[in-house]
Amino acid sequence: MDEGQKRLGESELIRKYFAPLCHPEMSYGLSDDAAFLTLPDDQQLVLTKDMLVADVHFFADDDPQQIAQKALRVNLSDLASKGAEPVGYLLGLGLPAQWNEEWLARFCSGLKLDQDCFSFPLIGGDTVKSPERLTISITAFGRVPRGTTILRKNARPHDDVYVTGTIGDGALGLLVRREPERYGALLYSGDREFLLSRFLLPQPRLQMRQLIRQFATASMDISDGLLGDARKMAAASGTSICLEDDAIPLSDAALQMLEATGLSREIALGGGDDYELLFCAAPKDHSAIMELAQELNLRLTKVGGISEGEGVRLVDSNGKKILFTGDGSYEHF
Repeated sequence: MDEGQKRLGESELIRKYFAPLCHPEMSYGLSDDAAFLTLPDDQQLVLTKDMLVADVHFFADDDPQQIAQKALRVNLSDLASKGAEPVGYLLGLGLPAQWNEEWLARFCSGLKLDQDCFSFPLIGGDTVKSPERLTISITAFGRVPRGTTILRKNARPHDDVYVTGTIGDGALGLLVRREPERYGALLYSGDREFLLSRFLLPQPRLQMRQLIRQFATASMDISDGLLGDARKMAAASGTSICLEDDAIPLSDAALQMLEATGLSREIALGGGDDYELLFCAAPKDHSAIMELAQELNLRLTKVGGISEGEGVRLVDSNGKKILFTGDGSYEHF
């Protein structure tokens, strides 16, 4: 983002770039300081917020279209984990001194792409000058049938544990993006692009809404690493989660990268940026869950179970505990 010609003022910036993205019946073209949401009587709101900071969650020189899409998608992933249908979002945007209209136009084109893809309109927000770096804050709103409250703390002993998709691609994609000469050069171009895409453009599993609402006892998205997020679920529910290492699905690209680089499998299991779903369900529902996942054309894997106790255990095919060196989770502080 380079220093350009004379800047738009805040009001003109909002009118030109953000008002066209808004839902007219909720936000009135951003002509007011508030938005109004009306839900049917049998629905309840689901609310979530994620912040993204340049050079923490993405690289400042990433494509602004992809930055915008990632900002929306990490929030949509949270809605997916609760079985929620997207309603809309509030955008907080802290722009650094170097911003220009070309950058902003491309950023808004990314918002528009995913708004259209996921039926997820802008309904309000705020823009400010950021003293140091680009900061994006999204507050997302979804809806579920009233009484559908799927919380981490509801995991129960004897539940099965499932994950969607494959684990570790985002964390490995980050390494490829950060050190392309060191890691990217060791991969076939297809594997390299796959891992980069998984880091830059996560796929919120919104097609899982029906399955989550129907079967999940507890659910969350995997943003900080499978091992660490499983630990959060175990702590919230006062249970112990056992994960079977051989069952945890890794993509072919991830396996190729681990083999080519000699990196520890722990990086894939604890590195974060997966944005897959981790959920629990009763064993009696296993067949129905897998049948529905097949209908949805979504990879779903049973990776363990829940018992009395506390914490997370990772075990090999013989049931022997595997020790990992770190805490298996990404932490900001």
